[in-house]
Amino acid sequence: MKGYTASKCEEYLRNGEARIYSFQELPVSNLTNSRLSISSKRLLKDRKLGKLLQDVTAILIFGSACTNELTAEVLSKCEIGDYLGQPEKLKRFIKQRYIWVSRITMGSRSNNLGQLAQQFVLAYLEKNLGVEDTEFHSNGNISGITHTDEQTNRPTSFDIVVAKDGKNVAIEVSFQVTTNSVIERKAGQSQARYNQIENAGYKIAYVLDGAGNFQRETALGTICSYSHCTVAFSRSELNVLCEFIRDYLK
Repeated sequence: MKGYTASKCEEYLRNGEARIYSFQELPVSNLTNSRLSISSKRLLKDRKLGKLLQDVTAILIFGSACTNELTAEVLSKCEIGDYLGQPEKLKRFIKQRYIWVSRITMGSRSNNLGQLAQQFVLAYLEKNLGVEDTEFHSNGNISGITHTDEQTNRPTSFDIVVAKDGKNVAIEVSFQVTTNSVIERKAGQSQARYNQIENAGYKIAYVLDGAGNFQRETALGTICSYSHCTVAFSRSELNVLCEFIRDYLK
């Protein structure tokens, strides 16, 4: 929204009718993700839709429909309101816009989102796996699984390790929103890790999501070839992962 300054109210068109939105807190100076409570550290926390966030949401949804031509030009990409009530068009718009946004997202944000995804997967498994006496370890190791490219045989660290009665499932999580992709590194390591884990009688699984991952078909194919279970980052897919782990541990 660079270049846009909100007045106390704004007129916009909705289904051909002029409507007025009255801002509750905008305009303000120094509008940041932290101030909106949408920084990476706070994304997983439940919260109410505050007045400031309501104002920003209204701009993002109806900004391009403002009757003020200058405002509409500045907010031309804030057009999601055009697709309300049209689920297929809305779905296509969101997919296209996600790819567009991902290309300009900095790597540091990608790393933060990856950490959040890892935390979410860990919490989801702890809540939904449903197998008693199971241990969950973030950034955990498995005995006997080491870096094969180092003479020191340093233990390999996995994003998540699920263990019970001598059985172990290593889980790697990648949520990649840029094309500078961690997935290339994970793909390069996947065969050696798979071989070690397979020979030890354990399992390895991957949770992969994000435009930066999906754009790298070769890396995805490599990982799928050297994985016992590969799922995307959604509750339905994580349920598949839970079922896979339950079957193995039992």
